[in-house]
Amino acid sequence: MLQIRERLMLALALVKKEYELSKLQASIAKEVEEKVRTHHRKYMLNEQLKVIKKELGLEKDDKDAIEEKFRARLKDKTVPEPILEVIEEELSKLGFLDNHSSEFSVTRNYLDWLTVLPWGVTSEEHLDLDKAKKILDEDHYGLEDVKKRILEFIAVAQLRGSTQGKILCFHGPPGVGKTSIVKSIAKALNRKVYLYFVFILCLKKTETENPVVLIDEVDKIGRGYQGDPAAALLELLDPEQNANFLDHYMDVPVDMSKVLFICTAN
Repeated sequence: MLQIRERLMLALALVKKEYELSKLQASIAKEVEEKVRTHHRKYMLNEQLKVIKKELGLEKDDKDAIEEKFRARLKDKTVPEPILEVIEEELSKLGFLDNHSSEFSVTRNYLDWLTVLPWGVTSEEHLDLDKAKKILDEDHYGLEDVKKRILEFIAVAQLRGSTQGKILCFHGPPGVGKTSIVKSIAKALNRKVYLYFVFILCLKKTETENPVVLIDEVDKIGRGYQGDPAAALLELLDPEQNANFLDHYMDVPVDMSKVLFICTAN
């Protein structure tokens, strides 16, 4: 009799345990269901609100707002026809994609790059020898040979009407003023300057097609397992090729011929 009682008590304990477990599971399921229902309700109400605002003309659709932003960027730019075709194609593609998809983000980022570049936007170049000499003398004491070479460079550009196709290279140990003299050249020519060269990024940051760009320590560039940067630089610095420089991410030709590249070496 005692053995049967022990068995019944054990069975009762197991039943109670299962009952408590099932109660807990039911409680969790109910809580999750309520949260899902609340989120779903909020989502539906937000979507309905967006549609109502759009119908009343109080708010634009996200895609419409994004497209308007990209088109506004192109307003005062002279975008080449082939690039304009790519932009229109990508904008059309964006309209069919879901806002939350990864492809939507990729396309939007690509359009962001295409529209932010300064197509046809340049700084007015000054080729005034007297002004250039004054700026160089004010910014740097000594360095007469360097200043003379820079003034010769500007004089030749004055005769040609442009600095396009020319590259300067300054050689010397660290700390002698190579970087600061690059800033002075940009100031003398009335150009924007970018000191950390990263290909197309220099155009985006300076918002002009003709900045002065510093390529520092060009003598330390070497080939590695990831590629050959010297070959890419050759394509970029060659005046015969850089008018149609093809960036692998952009996949469209970008005119880098107006950029004045200045290299330094130790």
